Amino acid sequence: MDEGTRKEADRRFEEALETTGARDPRDFYRKALRELKERNPEGYDRAVNHFQNSLVPAIAAGEVEPLGAWREYGRLIAEVFEEGKTVAIDETGKSFPYDPETPLDWLVLHVPKGKGTRAILVSLPPEPSPAQRATYDLLVRGRHTISAPG
Repeated sequence: MDEGTRKEADRRFEEALETTGARDPRDFYRKALRELKERNPEGYDRAVNHFQNSLVPAIAAGEVEPLGAWREYGRLIAEVFEEGKTVAIDETGKSFPYDPETPLDWLVLHVPKGKGTRAILVSLPPEPSPAQRATYDLLVRGRHTISAPG
């Protein structure tokens, strides 16, 4: 991947973040990749290959919507971590099967098959509803009390 492609992809993504007010997931995904590199080097290589050869070029070329493409990348990272099912949580707290067309203001979690394993955050809406916040606190953080929004 050349530097021009990377810069154009970053520009398009930054523009989408600014336009929508969406949260920037890149730091979270970088942290997940560091952990993945230690736990599953083959999975890490798969994720990096997808980033370099699919995600960035497609965003730079305008072939995909940047926020949705990054969310799909987050889902790929989560799936490589743990086999499971990805779900979307609407503002009322109702769970639906994840679809790439899921609205960006829905919480997206990957729920591993193994018992006792916490859900993996894929995408957090800019302003989670109380039901989404409670779902996140319980399934991702393992908390049994609701935290303050934000």
